[in-house]
Amino acid sequence: MNRKELVSALAAKNGSTKVAADKFLDDFQEVIMTAVANGSAVKLTGFGCWEAVERAAKVGRNPVTGEAIQIPCKVVPRFKPGKEFKDMVAAAQ
Repeated sequence: MNRKELVSALAAKNGSTKVAADKFLDDFQEVIMTAVANGSAVKLTGFGCWEAVERAAKVGRNPVTGEAIQIPCKVVPRFKPGKEFKDMVAAAQ
């Protein structure tokens, strides 16, 4: 499902317009990205949790030369699905 299909599904589910659903989706994304970027976790019980996690520094290899290179630590966003979400996906298989 792409963004256009998601907006259409949201509009149909809520009985709203596609414009209103698109605006909601934009606002939803902005709130989550801003909160995670500021170090807060966003938890939706049953659905999942977005949070920023620190990825440790490590030694990698240049695939062409085989030379070892140092990869620095960095903070990355992560989504961890909730139990209900995981159960729903497993049941659909």
